[in-house]
Amino acid sequence: MNCLQNLPGSSVLPLRGFVCNPRKPSFSSSSSSATTSLGMMTSNTDPPRSMAVKAVSGSTPSAETSGAEVKEEKSEVYSNVMTEAMGAVLTYRHELGMNYNFIRPDLIVGSCLQTPKDVDKLRSIGVKTIFCLQQNSDLEYFGVDIGAIIDYAKEFDDIEHLRAEIRDFDSYDLRLRLPAVVSKLYKAINRNGGVTYVHCTAGLGRAPATALAYMFWVQGYKLEDAVKLLLSKRSCFPKLEAIKTATADILTGMTKKPVTLTWGGNNCSTVEISGLDIGWGQRIPLEFDDKQGSWILKRELPEGRYEYKYIIDGEWTHNKNELVASANKDGHVNNYVQIEDDPNSVNAIIRKRLMGDDPDLTTHERLKIRQFLEAYCSDE
Repeated sequence: MNCLQNLPGSSVLPLRGFVCNPRKPSFSSSSSSATTSLGMMTSNTDPPRSMAVKAVSGSTPSAETSGAEVKEEKSEVYSNVMTEAMGAVLTYRHELGMNYNFIRPDLIVGSCLQTPKDVDKLRSIGVKTIFCLQQNSDLEYFGVDIGAIIDYAKEFDDIEHLRAEIRDFDSYDLRLRLPAVVSKLYKAINRNGGVTYVHCTAGLGRAPATALAYMFWVQGYKLEDAVKLLLSKRSCFPKLEAIKTATADILTGMTKKPVTLTWGGNNCSTVEISGLDIGWGQRIPLEFDDKQGSWILKRELPEGRYEYKYIIDGEWTHNKNELVASANKDGHVNNYVQIEDDPNSVNAIIRKRLMGDDPDLTTHERLKIRQFLEAYCSDE
């Protein structure tokens, strides 16, 4: 679900500080350094709902008061959306400018660039690749002119700006996109060398998760060791389950299984599904099959549990003829489908090991992942 679609669209500019107070980290390694994250939705279990807004105090740069107030308001709204979506108390201050931390001498995780001048700042610390994970809606919300930043970066032959979009606050989209995104990052680092700057909007979710996947898959870290290093440098809240699942997806051949969902009857004009593998902010229309007299959706899904809901002529409901999940913490009753391998299969054994508390990769598995990253052909 792209929560930014629900945010007001008044104009604003840049961003800088952040504060985070975790509720319950989603990983078992030491969390005393605590956490924050912007990168994904916690789960595909909750249909969209309104999100509370809480004021965030702080100083503002010298500018007209009205403009500063608008910027603060947008940061407040965004911070509260993060907190609601991520399950951690997160505060992000776009109006304070770009912020970042060196995770390694050659790898930086940070917040988004806001003006072309930020390119100069990154060049001055040796950055050779700027790797942006934001979608257009993220940029538009804070009034960032990405075109001007890209055009300015092109004026120099010692830095490259790249984009590889991941939907904000959506752990499934992170899982799905990580193989392609890290492939693009891996090739860029091999091509450009030097220091790499990985960023999303606030540098708290998508960016640290992408950096962790790169450290785990390419640089030889155990995942737990990479997490400890990351959190010692930057307070953030990456979704480790998405990284683990994406790792298993690569090593089990990126396999998917066919699924057919059906809504019986022709007494409605539109039938859609939300949730599933697209998030609660998106909808997929079903097609009516005259022969069966039913609305049909055929989909291929990777391993996992997917909750979803039907939308019949605009009304949200569940299908009593398909698997029904227990009511969640907000009282929503959803349908679900479970995709899983034979528990005795090689793929299931690999996935179970990698989804454990302290997964590591064998030398052969790392080689296989690198070969995958090198061979992956992006459609971007």
